[in-house]
Formats: sequence, structure tokens, C-alpha cells
Amino acid sequence: VQLQASGGGLVQAGGSLRLSCAASGHTFSSYDMGWFRQAPGKEREFVAAIRRSGGSTYYADSLKGRFTISRDNAKNTVYLQMNSLKPEDTAVYYCAAGRPILSALRAHESYYYWGQGTQVTVSS
Repeated sequence: VQLQASGGGLVQAGGSLRLSCAASGHTFSSYDMGWFRQAPGKEREFVAAIRRSGGSTYYADSLKGRFTISRDNAKNTVYLQMNSLKPEDTAVYYCAAGRPILSALRAHESYYYWGQGTQVTVSS
């Protein structure tokens, strides 16, 4: 699976962005998908994940209510809607594909395939 993330950019605090991650290949629907982010000098951190059917979603506790993950298996695409953005949301955002068990869903090591990342910058 090859992943291509897009939709990042510069936005003011309080604004919104929607990231997209397009997958190549016909096996997209067999993978759970995750979004992670990495700010300069920090570890890569879990943002959100969605099961292959789209029926279950998971979020970092600190982001619940502001970020929404969704997927369209017909379009081989996963999305991350980000609202009420804050300067601390500034990071490179990565999409990833894998088949993690529930207890490992938030661990980046659980994902096999990664997109190239898209920069999100939130100005104050």
C-alpha cells in the first residue's frame, strides 16, 4: 500500500483544515488507518485511528472533540478533519496503515505503511 497525504498548510488559530490520505492498491479496505503527528524535537504521537470498516474510531484524549477521522473505502481515502486548531497542533502529520490489535492501536510501531507527511502550521 502506498499512501499520499495532503491538505496541510498554514492556518490561524481557531481555524480548520482537512487532511486527506489517498492509498494506492485494492487492499485499502483491509487495513486500519491511523494519523500521527510529529512536532520538531518531539516524538511521533498518535492522533486518531479508524478500523477498516469505519465502524470504530479512536482519538488521543487531548484531541477528542476537535479532530474527526473518517474514511471512504470506495475512494481509498482516509480523512482527518481538524477544527479549532491551536498553535500546539503545529506538526508534520502522517497517515499510516496497519492491522493493530486494540491495545497497540496508538503505537506507531503497529503500522506497516506510512505516507510522506504533510505540514500543518497554526499561527497564533
